[in-house]
Amino acid sequence: MWQVAAMVVGAMFLIVGGDIAGTILTREGVSPVFVAWSRFAVAAVVLAPFCGVALREVPAFLDWRLMVRTLLIVCGIFCILTALQTEAIANVFGAFFVSPIFAFVLSVVLFKERAGWMRAVLLLVSFGGVLIVVRPGFGMTIGLAFALAAGLFHGSYLVATKWLADQYRPRFLLLSQLLIGAVFLAPFGIGDMPNLSWPVLGLVMVSALGSAFGNLLIVLASRIADASLIAPLIYSQLIHAAFLGWAVFGEWPDRQSLIGLSIILVSGFATLILAKRA
Repeated sequence: MWQVAAMVVGAMFLIVGGDIAGTILTREGVSPVFVAWSRFAVAAVVLAPFCGVALREVPAFLDWRLMVRTLLIVCGIFCILTALQTEAIANVFGAFFVSPIFAFVLSVVLFKERAGWMRAVLLLVSFGGVLIVVRPGFGMTIGLAFALAAGLFHGSYLVATKWLADQYRPRFLLLSQLLIGAVFLAPFGIGDMPNLSWPVLGLVMVSALGSAFGNLLIVLASRIADASLIAPLIYSQLIHAAFLGWAVFGEWPDRQSLIGLSIILVSGFATLILAKRA
């Protein structure tokens, strides 16, 4: 239980760190498509030698299920990078937290995972926190709409990862995601390539490797725990996002957003405690 918690919380820190680097790039005028493509391409080059792909595994790269899973995370990354161009980081991740709620619902419906009524209530409360942050119809911006879409894509990706985690090695799952994503985005990313100065290259590396190692930990955790258990742990991302957003950009949520974020955070960790007792 606590091993899974450490893996997922660590993964969230790495992923948020990668998003911070990507945000710096996009706010300096670099295209979100290029940042997304560079994440997949750089991580694929760096990690491929360590993934140990056997010849018999090569045809699996054409598995349509792996392509669908990759497309989900590609869309999620593009949407969140687009949202981070204009919105405060903590608010973006608040809207993004429709992800574990959606993953919970899908895992119960598709995998028939057992979920008590208390956990369902806590996730419903969390969804209320998301609505407070997003403010649908009352000040919702294009950036927050992209963040909400990113959450839906990411929730689907989490469930797709659980779906395939028992059929492929974790490192193969990660490499397939990186290679397929790099190939898919190459025509768009290369076309939007900026001037590759040393600061830009450094941020590209941080963005790519933070995301890659974070997702590897998620894959490893998915092999030993249900998606409905992993989902609440994703809430630790809020703490990382608020702290790093303040430390790097001086951004802090307004009062209404802070209330929503607090509701999301408390209900998420309450769900974790409930899962441990179960």
